Amino acid sequence: MIEIERKFLVNSNNFKTQSYNSFKIKQGFLNTHKERTVRVRLKDDIGYITVKGASSKNGLSRFEWEKEITTNEANSLLKLCENGVIDKTRYEVKTGNHIFEIDEFYGENAGLIIAEIELTSENESFEKPNWLGKEVTGEIKYYNSQLSIIPFNKW
Repeated sequence: MIEIERKFLVNSNNFKTQSYNSFKIKQGFLNTHKERTVRVRLKDDIGYITVKGASSKNGLSRFEWEKEITTNEANSLLKLCENGVIDKTRYEVKTGNHIFEIDEFYGENAGLIIAEIELTSENESFEKPNWLGKEVTGEIKYYNSQLSIIPFNKW
């Protein structure tokens, strides 16, 4: 239940032609404390509740627990969330042995596109597609929980 992940900005829309899957995500946060976040998510019509712990010093890993919940439960919990619900489309792109998840944000975060890759170890190598930009792993302002508080259009 330890998640190892790296985040990157995206420098073009070329990933869209390489995507094999995409879906809409609406998510809010019941808690955005730096030691733990509690997220409620609707991924198309499937609900999830997720608890994430504090990030490691280098920002690469942290505890994550997730459980599927009903759509009705997710919609009810979204009404209880802090201000700043995130609205985005997630694209999945297979590159080498890995899958990049690319989030294109809307609303107050419109214009921001972030790619994430989950790894099995912090020093695992991976192919970098040409649309992958600057690495922002560990930069807290790019965490969804922080984008819900200080959105991209207010930077």
